[in-house]
Amino acid sequence: MASEVRGVVAMAKGAPVSVETVIVPDPGPGEAVVTIQACGVCHTDLHYREGGINDGFPFLLGHEAAGLVEAVGPDVTSLAPGDFVVLNWRAVCGECRACRRGRPWYCFATHNATQKMTLADGTPLSPALGIGAFAEKTLVAAGQCTKVDRRARPEAAGLLGCGVTAGLGAALLTGEVDLGDSVAVFGCGGVGCAAIAGAHLAGAATIIAVDLDPRKLALAESFGATHTVDAGAADPVEAIRNFTDGNGADVCIEAVGNPAVMAQAFYARDLAGTLVQVGVPTPDMRIDLPMIEFFGRGGRLKPSWYGDCLPSRDFPMFIDLYLQGRLDLDRFVSETISLGDVEDAFHRMERGEVLRSVVVL
Repeated sequence: MASEVRGVVAMAKGAPVSVETVIVPDPGPGEAVVTIQACGVCHTDLHYREGGINDGFPFLLGHEAAGLVEAVGPDVTSLAPGDFVVLNWRAVCGECRACRRGRPWYCFATHNATQKMTLADGTPLSPALGIGAFAEKTLVAAGQCTKVDRRARPEAAGLLGCGVTAGLGAALLTGEVDLGDSVAVFGCGGVGCAAIAGAHLAGAATIIAVDLDPRKLALAESFGATHTVDAGAADPVEAIRNFTDGNGADVCIEAVGNPAVMAQAFYARDLAGTLVQVGVPTPDMRIDLPMIEFFGRGGRLKPSWYGDCLPSRDFPMFIDLYLQGRLDLDRFVSETISLGDVEDAFHRMERGEVLRSVVVL
């Protein structure tokens, strides 16, 4: 029997979100219903509300979530009711050209639930990133559920579903930060601080945090930054060169999604250095780089999708590091809130007052 639950819905472009009655159908083939325990408030949810992703309103928001499997479809054998899972938006298909070439972290045909969740009047909902977890329950593809150690706090574990993994992966997987490297991270919100944590885990010798907000720079130091640059008071490119014997950083990670910041990250690299862009731009943004500089500086320019993570491989590993005390996921949780507080949490996020607000159900 379908479930009637509360969920946070963006009804129209730019309008404040509201808590609505959501109908969650029983899981069909390849699907699972998950009781949500915690879900982080990510900037991507705000992008949905503002119409920056697509115009498929109304949206059921929320995607950085952890919870318990309530029920599975008739053909699902990888999950069982009661499993503790982190939800992911990369349920790999195993059949597309990326998967066939052994690169499932690039999967081009990821799975979502086939059935639609709806409002009480039958209006179909578009779940954010195919998840829709600002709700007491949600319907997802079974492959979107990654089992992890149930000793992990749901408030912390759920953050692996998007922003924290994007940042960790930008350093560890896309940027391939190695022992002794120098790393500069531009933008010290949730994703940027996760990239700093990833660089620290990898053994980077120099980790430079760049931001305009002194509060975020202080947080960056708590995650492992060895140096900080106030981009409003100093030229980040020159400051990074000063911290790296005049050379520039081996890896620069752009975690803002801004062309001017990306240009700074490009020029702050050492010769043959790597630039990773993990900040999400808007569709109208463009970059303009002299071709001689692109050619002459060498190295790699790499966009990072979801930190190039493979949830089935990486989520359990990150949870193990968390339980060992080597990855402080709890530090990302700035506050816990209820479903009715999501709109206010968006404003606190925009003002830079939090790394992550987390809805607890």
